[in-house]
Amino acid sequence: MTTTQLPRPAGRLAISVTVNGRPYRAEIEARTLLVYFLRDVLRLTGTHVGCDTTSCGACTVLVNGVPVKSCTMFAVQADGAEVLTVEGLARDGQLHPLQKAFAEHHGLQCGFCTPGMLMTAYAFLRDNPNPTEDEIRRAISGNLCRCTGYLNIVKAIQAAAGQPVAS
Repeated sequence: MTTTQLPRPAGRLAISVTVNGRPYRAEIEARTLLVYFLRDVLRLTGTHVGCDTTSCGACTVLVNGVPVKSCTMFAVQADGAEVLTVEGLARDGQLHPLQKAFAEHHGLQCGFCTPGMLMTAYAFLRDNPNPTEDEIRRAISGNLCRCTGYLNIVKAIQAAAGQPVAS
């Protein structure tokens, strides 16, 4: 008995992407946004959907090292790319220093914006390991937090950068 190859359903594309160091291949609808690919297909739910318009930054991930608001990027645009999500920050069961700093300096309240803040701060500190407070505030200006007022988020990022944190 021979196997019949069925045609690919219209509008579906094959993609290959590496997420948090692990390679994935999938067939998805061409219109699938990266955030929904991560959440619904890969079940990586740390990346949050807040606005679907790039306004809040809760969906920020790194694509080839660059912070991207995944709610307005098609998953097929990430074909061949390396994607880092908040789940990929911790290593061997240990929180990343930035995650520890957010916990220790109360850089979160409800936590909804936290994954996007962490990913934005991660890329920022990689490129600017000794930032000023103003540089930190500018770097996170594309990420909204409705709970904290940003003070403790800034303190957490300063602490992760190894800077003294004002009381």
